[in-house]
Amino acid sequence: MSIKPLPRRRLRYRTKKYRSPDGLPTDICIFTITSKARYTKTKSLPTKQLSVLLIKRISTTFGEQWALPGGFSKESETLDECAYRELKEETNIDRNVHIEQLGTYYKPGRDPRGWIPSVAYVSLVHEDLLAHAKADDDASEARLFSVEEAFELQLAFDHREILTDALARIREKMLQTNIAKAFLPDEFTLSELLQVIETVVPAFKVSDRGNFERRLLSTTRRQGILEPVLAADGTPLYSTEYSNSPAKLYRFTDYMPVAMIY
Repeated sequence: MSIKPLPRRRLRYRTKKYRSPDGLPTDICIFTITSKARYTKTKSLPTKQLSVLLIKRISTTFGEQWALPGGFSKESETLDECAYRELKEETNIDRNVHIEQLGTYYKPGRDPRGWIPSVAYVSLVHEDLLAHAKADDDASEARLFSVEEAFELQLAFDHREILTDALARIREKMLQTNIAKAFLPDEFTLSELLQVIETVVPAFKVSDRGNFERRLLSTTRRQGILEPVLAADGTPLYSTEYSNSPAKLYRFTDYMPVAMIY
């Protein structure tokens, strides 16, 4: 005797019973390294500074305080798509830059408008891409601040916490990946590379440049990250752009070790 399956009941949910925000917001921490030429008697590297993009809000919430750029997601888009859209609207940067999710932020009272968590993203982009940064409709101004200046401001929401976490993330990425290459020419000296690293990670100091070079070119875990730039006859090429004495030129390879690379 066959047993007929019972008809499946269609569950009907009362949507008003389940509270949810009207679109989940994203906030984006956009870092860059700004450069300024130094006019000295001897050749020297330009001054570099780690900066973050902030917008000045126009709203009844937090008045005209500075904040990270961001906004509410739409029903038709993913959170990543929302983050890229906000990046485009706030800075005119399109999807040719890397952004990554940092974390979800929700503490009771983080937003006085109600229960509104936020998903934060972080990005480190070249300063040329921020040359035309502009404020969106809900902001009066978009401006780059040094990280130190940003922490001195009274930031809206919990954006100080997000900025703190984002800074820790890019410092980690600077030492574990080759993102420094985004801020260097194709061919560069070790002094240029070290300046980029130290700008993002001030605690990173190298006392012996020769040892630093050997670590990058010879140690098993790091071998192959950099390669010297060679002339057609196989001899090393040098640069005197930022120093009076010739400095050897290097370039990044495509090799990426699974370890702290510096």
